[in-house]
Amino acid sequence: MASIARKNLFEDVPRFLVAQAGIMFAVSLITIQKGILDGFTHSTVRLIEQSTADLWVAHKSMEYLELTSSLSIEQLLKVRGEKERPGVKGVESAEALSIHGTRWRAPNGHIDNVRIFGFNPDGQLFGHWEMTQGQISSLKTPYTLITDKSNINNLGLKQIGETGEISSLPAKLVGLSRNTQSMASSPYVYASLESANAYLFGGLSAKVNCKVVAGDLQCLNEFEADSKSTSKVFEPKPPRRLNLSDPITYILVKAAPGQDIQKLRKNLEAALPDTRAYTTQEMVDLTRTYWQKRTGVGFILGLGAVVGFVVGIVVVSQILYSSISDHLKEFGTLKAMGASDWVIYRVITEQALWMAVLGYVPSIVLCIGLSAWTVATRGIMILITPTTAFGVFGLTIIMCVGSALFAIQKVTHIDPAIVFKA
Repeated sequence: MASIARKNLFEDVPRFLVAQAGIMFAVSLITIQKGILDGFTHSTVRLIEQSTADLWVAHKSMEYLELTSSLSIEQLLKVRGEKERPGVKGVESAEALSIHGTRWRAPNGHIDNVRIFGFNPDGQLFGHWEMTQGQISSLKTPYTLITDKSNINNLGLKQIGETGEISSLPAKLVGLSRNTQSMASSPYVYASLESANAYLFGGLSAKVNCKVVAGDLQCLNEFEADSKSTSKVFEPKPPRRLNLSDPITYILVKAAPGQDIQKLRKNLEAALPDTRAYTTQEMVDLTRTYWQKRTGVGFILGLGAVVGFVVGIVVVSQILYSSISDHLKEFGTLKAMGASDWVIYRVITEQALWMAVLGYVPSIVLCIGLSAWTVATRGIMILITPTTAFGVFGLTIIMCVGSALFAIQKVTHIDPAIVFKA
């Protein structure tokens, strides 16, 4: 019976190739859509997963990594402690992370939106990336930055050492990282906290004005235009040290050895009103949920996969139905010889399984190759995991066998006497 299935399949090679092309298209569409969705959501949480922090302290209004209100350096010092002032009990170390958007001007004059991540280059809780060129320690030099290697063309740069401009201040590229860019955001650039803060208030001089109000010391930043910034030859001042009221986005916390994380979370939230502390996994889940459910990304990519599945069913059904119609007399002969309906069903089902396997294998190879190419050339991740590959294979089997069940209906009522008709 297996030979009958293969002979029916390969008897008409052009029709077989058309069928396999349809299956390959359907399988590729399903795989790529699922891979883009997985790659998209994975790219939005890579920086979180690469952090070694136990807890992320954020403003209570935080929605996901890039959407939150600011904290202050003063709150960081409350957590960390300074001089005679003890920090929060159970904290081994705490570091600041600032995230804000600004505008980049390339050497050729083109502008683009970028998102700056400011952190301590000597810190231990953020910035553990794979570097393709340069070192993270180079960020200790004022007005320097690192970006993902996939962004270099988008920023109008050709190599490290070139200098662009952010907020009227120079921005020299000193390193390239790998796998640190989100597909959902503007190009990420990484700088020291001091440089990032200078870019935030570029072209302005800042001073702190402190007053005692109702017995409490209140400090505010006041900014004024830097007279030197209007000159054609402008040598910027080194970035100033951060003061108590400077904004930051997160406080990354490393728990002391043996410290209960849930207890430390409560201690942090009690010490810092209007904040919440999240574990790394909770930050990952919040960010993934935001992009998958609160935006249309998950729906659109899922819809594409459904369309691919439907296209595959239609193509395979038409091919099998046409093949059965062309071989009705042969199936009638089998029934006249005493073959049961189940024997004929097995022939058609095996034919469908051959189509599934022969369509799936080249498709998945093509998708894996495409995934490697897009990551290498564009930094776009099409994430094809073993789970995705096996899942798509299962869908391909269901698609082809389901189509066979539809086509089988034509054989069910075959009259063996058809053999003797002219």
